Amino acid sequence: MITLILIVLTTLVSILCFTGVLNGDRLLFNAYSVWHGKEWYRLFSYGAVHGGWGHLFFNMLTLFCFGRVVEAYFTLAFGHTLGIVLYVVLYVSALAVSSIWDLVKFKDEWNYNAVGASGAVSAILFASILFEPKMGIYIYLIPIPVPGYLFAPLYLLYCWYMAKRNMDNIGHSAHFWGAVYGLVFPLICRPEILQHFLAQLGQ
Repeated sequence: MITLILIVLTTLVSILCFTGVLNGDRLLFNAYSVWHGKEWYRLFSYGAVHGGWGHLFFNMLTLFCFGRVVEAYFTLAFGHTLGIVLYVVLYVSALAVSSIWDLVKFKDEWNYNAVGASGAVSAILFASILFEPKMGIYIYLIPIPVPGYLFAPLYLLYCWYMAKRNMDNIGHSAHFWGAVYGLVFPLICRPEILQHFLAQLGQ
């Protein structure tokens, strides 16, 4: 599965950065370097670098759980080859799209950095909600699953609120825009998916 390949590649690069074999500073998202230094590759490479084992594990676990759903639906909707290509395009492009807001906002701050695949993972998560809006999603230690159609607006409101407060080192705006992109991308590729979404809600 392509999802497993993405997980293996991301994990491998992250471990190489953890151990010092690779210089993670050259891969992370630095808005100043991207904007003024034209190091555009950082819009993508930062997704393979993580802040620690917990950060890596949570992102890859989420990708594993929901990436398989999106991968399966993409191959069903677009055929095997095109479906796989579009799935990879969604994931990779979501890395850049989810960071554009922070790029513009922090382009003149040389010390602003970000790492992690969270923006792309959020895109995959929300794409899966588009296909299966009633699937249960567990939030942290809450033992009761929340339906995707309820989780989605709550998640977006939370990300928007936390990004506005700017109280921690988590890229909430990247989570927000990645999630929005995860809804928009499949609909651009095939608008009929909206009918599938509404039909699923009506069942």
